[in-house]
Amino acid sequence: MSDLRNAGTGWQERLVSAYKSFGLPRMIIAGMLVVLLIAAPLVGANFWMQITNVINRFSWNSVLVLAMVPMVHSGCGLNFGLPLGIISGLLGATISLEMGFTGPMSFVMAILIATPFAILFGIGYGWLLNKIKGGEMMIATYVGFSSVSFMCMMWLLLPYRKPDMVWGYAGTGLRTTISLEGYYDQILAKFLQIRIGSLVIPTGSLLFFAFLAFLMWAFLHTKTGTAMTAVGSNPVFAKAAGINVDKMRMLSVVLSTWLAAIGILVYQQGFGFIQLYMAPFNMALPAVSAILIGGASVNKASIANVIIGTILFQGIVTMTPTVMNNAIHMDISEVLRMVVSNGMILYALTRKTEAKS
Repeated sequence: MSDLRNAGTGWQERLVSAYKSFGLPRMIIAGMLVVLLIAAPLVGANFWMQITNVINRFSWNSVLVLAMVPMVHSGCGLNFGLPLGIISGLLGATISLEMGFTGPMSFVMAILIATPFAILFGIGYGWLLNKIKGGEMMIATYVGFSSVSFMCMMWLLLPYRKPDMVWGYAGTGLRTTISLEGYYDQILAKFLQIRIGSLVIPTGSLLFFAFLAFLMWAFLHTKTGTAMTAVGSNPVFAKAAGINVDKMRMLSVVLSTWLAAIGILVYQQGFGFIQLYMAPFNMALPAVSAILIGGASVNKASIANVIIGTILFQGIVTMTPTVMNNAIHMDISEVLRMVVSNGMILYALTRKTEAKS
């Protein structure tokens, strides 16, 4: 009898521990997602198509959320300057197309061309953040916004000439939206794609994210990665231990900027278009919110936080408009998407210091 009571107590303790680990906010959001999934077929929405949409949006956005991890570990905070990395990816993409590469090679070349831009921008960005320690997230926001505004001019002035990229009436200046048909449209998503009725799984995109996530996990367990984490946890102790704090912080910024460049290329291949000018302006906010909802804090983040947060954020944003539209028979999808996404962003940012990993 005593053994049964002890087993019951142990089970309750494990349940309480799991509850505290997962956290009430995530549990509520996960519960909302489950309710939406249950309600979808009841209001006439195709259940497996909704699952496909959630998986697709996860595959598009997961690498951009992963880009938050290095800067969080080094103590640089959440990367609100993500648009700087996105611009590196956009430069890689547009130059790859301008040079005439097509198919898978256009994607590979976009990554190769974007990499030096990401390293260069990351070094400058890291140098700036090292000069203003303590106010990184505020300065990062201005860096992100100003870089997008600056590139609005450069997309018009840079010497692109490819007819399917530039404005037809002027012959110069890139279009707002450039189709990737014939280039790297769905190049990852269609690789080893699994299709079962209405359920479509973009296996290649998921494997690509898994590969980058594994590399990030492996790096954080190396000597350099451990030193970076030590800098974020206690920079005074790290300096006393002989770690170059500024160097570790700059390395984390370069890594984050490079991952953002890769992330926008993955997003583009799933979406099917390159979007320029003001498109990257607010792309940092969903990524920041996703990792916070996933349980990260401003100085601690894990791969699990990336996965959980992206699924919860993108799942709610994807499912809510569809279910509500079918339930009330009115087309208010865009309004609902704005309300839900901005509401979750606001909620995540107000909880950033209370999140648990």
